[in-house]
Amino acid sequence: MHVFVTGGTGTIGSAVVAELLDHGHSVLALARSDASARTLQDAGASVLRGELADLDTLRSGAAQSEGVVSLAFGRDYASPEALTRGIAEESAAVAALGQELLGSDRPIVVVSGTPLAAGRPATEADPLPTDGPVGGRSRTVNALLGLAESGLRSSAVRMPRTVHNNGAGGFAGLLVQAARRSGVAGYPGDGTQRWPAVHARDAAALFRLALESAPPGTAWHAVDDEGDAVRDIAEVIGRRLGLPVQPVPQETFGPFGPIFAADQPASSAHTRQALGWEPKHPNLLADLENIQP
Repeated sequence: MHVFVTGGTGTIGSAVVAELLDHGHSVLALARSDASARTLQDAGASVLRGELADLDTLRSGAAQSEGVVSLAFGRDYASPEALTRGIAEESAAVAALGQELLGSDRPIVVVSGTPLAAGRPATEADPLPTDGPVGGRSRTVNALLGLAESGLRSSAVRMPRTVHNNGAGGFAGLLVQAARRSGVAGYPGDGTQRWPAVHARDAAALFRLALESAPPGTAWHAVDDEGDAVRDIAEVIGRRLGLPVQPVPQETFGPFGPIFAADQPASSAHTRQALGWEPKHPNLLADLENIQP
């Protein structure tokens, strides 16, 4: 399958590109810069130059493909306003890609997040929250999955709060960055809240499986660790960086603060059974041992 990929140089995207190429697919990837283009070409992908906001370019990429994996998102999370802009840009991009593929029997797989379920791990059947700081992303995904009734082979891979590789990535990676800046391995609340996690290469395998075989309108959970306590994550970070570990106000983490403070375990039992997905790479706490002081 010739696959158009956006966001192909990020933690998840680079793993997805490698996974697709390793399993006999060819890749056309969107590149925003010369550096991104070189990285993608070195990995074995063809390149389409353009920005996520270039909707005509996105339509062109989708028109040339037999399937699409949409992963790109804005890189500015510094403020609620920047996050809102990024969500709006992603929404327009996903809508354009979906419309280009509508009625063609060509699959599109988009990225989402695992939802919260009070008192238990969230499952694939739980709805995405459409309020809060990232509710707009959920509305975008819901709209795309809803197009399955109109002939779109759409599916969504819901990612846990941390997608990691060699001790970097996801919310745990943001904790590492905050610790390096502040000199404290901090965590919000009492640290007992749980974050699900997955290795980027395992997540990439699920994107491939969804692209190849997911029924239209379905959502899947890329979850290996059902829920690691945030305090345990901070303990590893503190030990690896030689920093004290202590609670800090959730406002320390900007617009992500309320999400960081929430208990949000998630299950992938249905995904494993239905698609035959089985994680093989190190879990989060083991992978954080790769953090360099």
